[in-house]
Amino acid sequence: MELQQLQTEYIPLKPPLRIRFGRRIRETYRYDTAFWRMAVVGPWGAAMFVFALVALGMPTGFGALTDILAFISVGTTGLFIAAHLAAVLLAIIGLPLPRLYAGSVIYTITVIFFIFWQDHDVAISAVTATVLTLAGIVAGIGAGLLRTRFSRRLRFLVTAALGVLCVSAAVWPADSPAANPSITKHAAPIESENPAEPGNYGYITFDYGSGNDYWRTEFGKKTDLISTPVDASAYIEKWSAFRTRYWGFDQSSLPLNGRVWMPEGEGPFPLVLMVHGNHLMEDFSDEGYGYLGELLASRGFIAVSVDENYLNYSVWTGIPNNDMKVRAWILLKHLQQIEGFADDAATPFYQKVNFAQIGLIGHSRGGQAVAMAKDAGHWFSTDETLGSLERYNIQAIIAISPTDKKVDGELARIKNVSYLAIQGARDADVNDFDGDRQYIRTSFTNPSTHFKSSIYIADANHSQFNTEWGFRDISFPKGIFLNQQAIIGPKKQREIAKIYVSAFLESTLHGNGSYLPLFRDYRTGLHWLPADTGYFSRFEGALFNKMAWYDEDLNRRTLPSGGLAQGNHLTWVEEEVKNRKSVSKGTRGITLEWVEREYNEEPASYSLSWHSSFLPRRMTKPPEILSFSISDRSFELIEPSASSAGLQAEVELQSTNGESARIPLTDYVEIASPPDVAFTILPWVEKRLSGGKYKYPQEAVFQTVMLNLSEFVKVNPQLDLSALKGITFYFSKGPGKIMLDDIGIY
Repeated sequence: MELQQLQTEYIPLKPPLRIRFGRRIRETYRYDTAFWRMAVVGPWGAAMFVFALVALGMPTGFGALTDILAFISVGTTGLFIAAHLAAVLLAIIGLPLPRLYAGSVIYTITVIFFIFWQDHDVAISAVTATVLTLAGIVAGIGAGLLRTRFSRRLRFLVTAALGVLCVSAAVWPADSPAANPSITKHAAPIESENPAEPGNYGYITFDYGSGNDYWRTEFGKKTDLISTPVDASAYIEKWSAFRTRYWGFDQSSLPLNGRVWMPEGEGPFPLVLMVHGNHLMEDFSDEGYGYLGELLASRGFIAVSVDENYLNYSVWTGIPNNDMKVRAWILLKHLQQIEGFADDAATPFYQKVNFAQIGLIGHSRGGQAVAMAKDAGHWFSTDETLGSLERYNIQAIIAISPTDKKVDGELARIKNVSYLAIQGARDADVNDFDGDRQYIRTSFTNPSTHFKSSIYIADANHSQFNTEWGFRDISFPKGIFLNQQAIIGPKKQREIAKIYVSAFLESTLHGNGSYLPLFRDYRTGLHWLPADTGYFSRFEGALFNKMAWYDEDLNRRTLPSGGLAQGNHLTWVEEEVKNRKSVSKGTRGITLEWVEREYNEEPASYSLSWHSSFLPRRMTKPPEILSFSISDRSFELIEPSASSAGLQAEVELQSTNGESARIPLTDYVEIASPPDVAFTILPWVEKRLSGGKYKYPQEAVFQTVMLNLSEFVKVNPQLDLSALKGITFYFSKGPGKIMLDDIGIY
């Protein structure tokens, strides 16, 4: 008994906590075998892919390659430090796993999430971080398997799996390009030469600038002409010190830099200024319109690409305040500068510039700036530095994918000038057709040859109109979400721009009327235009006699010209014309909606009637053309069968002698539904990216229909074109929904 009582239980003592942690730290990498060390390349690659995207979206001005190498170096250093710290922490906790590898995975998913979170919602950031990290894990494990001594069959399977992933990414499904929505009946091709082909002029190129630009020698020490900087301090207050260090000047001495393409010959020649929009400041934009400059110079225009890069956004410095106003102001200052050159016999401009024939071309914010420059009185009436602007006769304005935002509470309202808006339906930057708003606000107070037109291109985007902006409308990293597959190539998109820009300036500044049909009906130029996309064109000339429009009041039955309206078997209501986000464009139209009608039932109709002839008394001869704008909105219906079958409509004219004639609209033109656009790679992303900016796939756009009145006379020779008193639109089949506006005659 005594011996048993003396026995004690032996309990081993744990080493002190300090010793245990020390042992774990020393064994931090015990599970990181050669396989897992090789596998780290996968998460590293995923993280560096994103860092490279960030570098492209945050240029420094030293070149993309330099930026990418710098950002990858920073990212790699961060991964090295973070992965080792995470490995130590995991070792202290005691988790039995490859800790260095796990640390690299934690770093990758965390850094990708926070990079995308800066400009996205949490869901997109989380999914993107997870997907890219998993892709990195798979790639890393594949690399580890190939590195270690696994069977040849297993290596083959891993390689095949990675190949399948790559092929799948390459053939990601996308919406198909829009088909050409029109037939060519009654739209004879223009017989003149293709306006996109070079003309008969040789030309010279030269530059003018401050002489102090150290980023671009063509505006610096190698510039051909020295221009005088201008002081914009009255407009710009926000100009950072870093921006001053980058450019070497502040808002008090903004340079007037321009690239010039000038025809050879005596002249004088029309002057055309071209200006870019708000791209990244360090990624210079003014070089991007050289393809237009060369074409225009060969056709007898002096073309100048204006540098306003110093007004653009920078990730590092933001954007100057009042930049929109200053963009227009700088254009006017360039006109002043060129006028000074033109008076100097020592410059190539001497006696070569026709200031009575000036055209302005602007892209994006530049597209708004050119309209503001024409309507300068709204913003610069008290600016004594500009002097009298009446000596600069701006006759033509071209806006490519323009913005249209209020500046000092005002919007440009331009008069007695020809205006052209060019827009792509797949524009992921300015994805509303804002050029249509300026089209609406362009008016004519006197009979003239001026006109306004727009061309909406089903598969064009924003950036490809500028050769320096790349093919994505949004900078990286967000740009990876854009759906690029249905967009027409840059060469074709710029070919469209060349055709329309050249034909427009030939019509407005050279007075070449042979190209005018292109703006009335794009089908007259289909033998020039790329065929693998769709077009929607709108037109109104200064000689248009408008019979019906819907801005004068809210009474749907009365017309401003004194007539009456009536709808039968349909719903008809006057309402605002809106963009894809349901924001008003500043005008109204009549919306007609009808249900399917039986074969033996009276068709739905919308009639405009007058007590006597609606023709203006000043008309000395019978009218020639019936014109109206129409927008197919059948896509808004719950069952939009009419949009897929095409609009089935007839147009009837009545004259005071009791005669009438009706023709089927489909025999002359097909009214197409607007393109259904998928801006991003997945519908789920479409609804969340940029605050839901892309969740509206279609925008109702107007098309102008111009019908020769002689076609009605062919149906009924007794119709008196000199005494027309009524117009009726008939709609069969259904359901259908359209909007009408601007009904009248030429």
